Amino acid sequence: MIFYPQKISQAEVEGIRKNYKNVEEISLKTKDGIILKGWFVNNSSADRPKILFYFGGNAEEVSYLIEKVPEFKDWSLVLINYRGYGQSGGKVSERSLYSDAIESYDHFIGRLDIKDPKIAIMGRSIGTGVATYLAKNKRSDAVILVSPYTSLKALAKVHYPLLPAGLILKYKFNSIERAPQIKAPLLMIVAADDRTIPPTQSYQVAEEWGGKVTVKEFTGADHNSLSSDSGYWPAIASFLDGM
Repeated sequence: MIFYPQKISQAEVEGIRKNYKNVEEISLKTKDGIILKGWFVNNSSADRPKILFYFGGNAEEVSYLIEKVPEFKDWSLVLINYRGYGQSGGKVSERSLYSDAIESYDHFIGRLDIKDPKIAIMGRSIGTGVATYLAKNKRSDAVILVSPYTSLKALAKVHYPLLPAGLILKYKFNSIERAPQIKAPLLMIVAADDRTIPPTQSYQVAEEWGGKVTVKEFTGADHNSLSSDSGYWPAIASFLDGM
């Protein structure tokens, strides 16, 4: 198992409606008829909109980021749950993640109330593979990768060196192949004690990146505790401020 879909209750959705007035619920119908659910958090006060597309981990329901909106300052957030996550329909796969990311991007960039925005693309863990795919195929002004890996095959070899990972895995998520083709500046965030995605994997992505790279490594943090580090959100805010 690679994906662990997390749901959101209707009561939690109602709580978001009640407590966050600048949050727009999104229902996006894909070309193959699946309804994706999520939120657009309008946080931009600038003349030129700033939009960040976020792609989460394999066990991540993205609504928790709504309360983190102040950390992104004047950047608006697109938070669309993967298929089978939150209240999104369908079943997740590598192909659907890529196509849904493209459709979500096109939907928001095509909105009449969003003109010539600055665009950031952010991925965490498994979501870094989706983020690199989108950044390769669409315009972006900045990319943020939290705990990126080179490819799922290479990562599987780290954890299961004796198994024929290339034959077993049906998913590729080959970020290292795309990295040289992406020219947008990159902020890479790494946990020094990450045992799920070793930092060596992340640094290989940084070495192949086609644009300027900024690396923030947090000592004492692991894969799951990284975002709790006191320097995590300030690092993201500082990077976005420079865009």
